[in-house]
Formats: sequence, structure tokens, C-alpha cells
Amino acid sequence: MTFPVFTSSQSEPLARGKELGTHLRDQILRNLSGYTDLFTVAGASGARVRAWGERALDRSAAWAPRLAEEIAGIAWGAGLEPWQVAVVNARTEILAAIDAGGAADVTGDGECSTSVVLPASGPARTVQTWDWHDHLRDAPVLWEYEPFPGHVVRTFTEAGALAKIGVNTAGLGVHFNILRHRSDSADVGVPVHLIARRILDEAATVAQAADIARSAEVSASTVITVVTEGDAGAVEISPAGVSVIPPGPDGVLLHCNHFLDAGLAEGERHATDRPFTYDRQRHLRDHVDGLSDADLTVRALAMLGHGPDDAPVCAHPDPEMPINQRWETIATIGLDVAAGRMRVHQGGPCRVTEATWQEF
Repeated sequence: MTFPVFTSSQSEPLARGKELGTHLRDQILRNLSGYTDLFTVAGASGARVRAWGERALDRSAAWAPRLAEEIAGIAWGAGLEPWQVAVVNARTEILAAIDAGGAADVTGDGECSTSVVLPASGPARTVQTWDWHDHLRDAPVLWEYEPFPGHVVRTFTEAGALAKIGVNTAGLGVHFNILRHRSDSADVGVPVHLIARRILDEAATVAQAADIARSAEVSASTVITVVTEGDAGAVEISPAGVSVIPPGPDGVLLHCNHFLDAGLAEGERHATDRPFTYDRQRHLRDHVDGLSDADLTVRALAMLGHGPDDAPVCAHPDPEMPINQRWETIATIGLDVAAGRMRVHQGGPCRVTEATWQEF
């Protein structure tokens, strides 16, 4: 099985968005419906979600007007209002806002795990699992576009969201993990997915990516692990600040769903409620030999771990649980930043073979 692929032919934001929205209309509508269901189960009213979406659109327009224009184009093509597409792009911020209000928990034991290894010679070797709610398993799309002449971006994202995990032809790639911090709030800020998008559009170095992250006023936390051929840094983002975690002396950089920066870790929330993130981090460290392998299949299999006996790196949903508590490893992804491409497997590491990779 493979994820759908769309290549934009338009260069201007509004036209590019309209083309995407028209082509992926059905998938965007299903994605919006899935998030609407998730927000409802978590305790947010439709009116509140709309207000958050409108706020996210305003903050996006102030920080990145071209991206707000592209969101408006997607809405035009998909037959939606711009605030509805903003909701998809700001789903992390809306979930943080719901959480800050003390509504139903939308976190779980499953979540993303990322590994980056910088070998003594050759490009970075990366792999990550992307876990999310199983009723949204059909949301992902592989999208190729050219924000500026000669600069191509390829991203694994959700239909209607401007970016997530990806690579650009400047030799930079990003991985993506959610975090939670006590400073997260309902005062919706710049969506973290738009930060990933601007990094892919504009950055060629870890330092440039960190500067982009620091320029955004956010209301929710995440970590964007930035990789180039010879450098990497986990850019931890929260309303309390931004920190960059470098690889260790061995060239290894591992990240799950808790803060690694000592200062930001004082406000840690995800691991307080879901300590499995520490188990997954230890699992990655224990399997670093496999994660260092030049073969992506070997790296993916080194990620493999099932609870309760092992760290739940590979998540499978419990159908008896409500949708906000059902988690599935929807994709396993490796980046080739030197070539400006990625390889994507639909599902978790437990089903990876050489034949299951989708080249993008």
C-alpha cells in the first residue's frame, strides 16, 4: 500500500493552494471531519474550534502572509472556509488548547520516535515512526512543490496541512514529534506545522531553521529535528522558549516525546502523564547499532518494539478505546537529505520489508 502523491504545478501561493485543494478535496474533507470528531470527543464545541481556527489564521497571516494565502487557496479549491483549513494546520494548537482547558486527554502511549545518526563519512542516516489516531490513518499525502524557482520541497503531511516531515533540495530535512509543556495555552499562536513549512521552504542549515522557529510566537510545543548532510539539531519549541539539542559525541541524536533541554524539561507535561516516552528513548539508545546502519530497512527494524513487554515504539490501536485514545503507527519514514528524497512505509516497523518502501 502507498500514500497518494501530488505534485504542484503552480508557483504562486493562492494558485498552488487552490490546485491542491481541488485535487485533494475529498481527502481534505475527510481529514477535517476526522479532526472535528476528535475535538468533539475531547470536549471542544464547534464554536470554540472555529474561534481557534480563526485565531490561528490571523497569527499565520501576521507571521507568514504567503502561507496564509496558500491556506486560503486550499480552502477555495476544497470548497471550505479558510478557518476550516486553518483548523487542520493548527490541530496541535487546538489539542493543546483543549488540554489546557482540562477537557478529555488526547495524548496516549503511542507517539513518534525519531533517530538521526551522523556517520564518520557519508550523509545522515535517519528514521522515524509517525503515530497518530487510527481514524485519521487516511489523512497523509506526499506533496511536492516549488516555493521558489529551483528550490523543491517534498513533504509527508496530512491533507490540507502545509507541511510536516520532509526534505528540500538545499540538502535539509525535518522530522517531527509532538511535545507538551506547562506553558502550552489556549491563546492559539503560530501553528508548529507552519514552522516546519517555513524551515523546508527557507532553510539550508540547522542554525537557519532554529532562527525561523525562534521568530514564531507559539502556544503549543513540538520538536522539529533538522538534518543536513553533516549536521543535525533537535529544535525543541514551546511557548517558554526554543532550544537546540545537538547530536552526542558519537553523532547520535534520538528524540521521542519529552524535552531534552534541561531548562525546558522543568515544564515537561507529556512524560508526566505518559512515561512510556522514556522507555522508547531507552529502546532507541539500546538499538543504536541498528539505527546507524546504512540500510533503511535495518534501521526501521531496529525501531521495532511492542508493549507491554517492550517499549511501544510500534503502536497498534485498541478498538475498545474511544477515538482520542486509539493510537497507530501510521508511517515509518527515512530521509535522504543528500538526494532530496524520502522513503515511506505505510504502517509500523513490524511490517517493513525491502518491498514495502515508497520512494518519494
